[in-house]
Amino acid sequence: MAENAGDTFECEGRKYVALKQEIGNLPLIVVRAKNGYVACSYIDKETAEKVGDIAAFVSGVKTIDDFMRAKIRHTTSWAEDLGIREGMSVKKALELMDGTQG
Repeated sequence: MAENAGDTFECEGRKYVALKQEIGNLPLIVVRAKNGYVACSYIDKETAEKVGDIAAFVSGVKTIDDFMRAKIRHTTSWAEDLGIREGMSVKKALELMDGTQG
């Protein structure tokens, strides 16, 4: 699994870009899909909402593996429009952001 800034990795046949940077007590982690991203809570939800990002957020993760096993804690309304909900798995949220289901 990717552990460095800008690494591409595959999950269930789909490719994603993982950005990870040590910046404080927890790393900043963002995984980008085709039409949006899932980020740790260092990224501000209100700003993502204001600029129209399709985004979902997790918290308390230290590694990409932890991140991929996490559950969504918050979303922008743009992500909700795709069916992404609190409590959903990161994998499912990324799948919806990719425009694929199944």
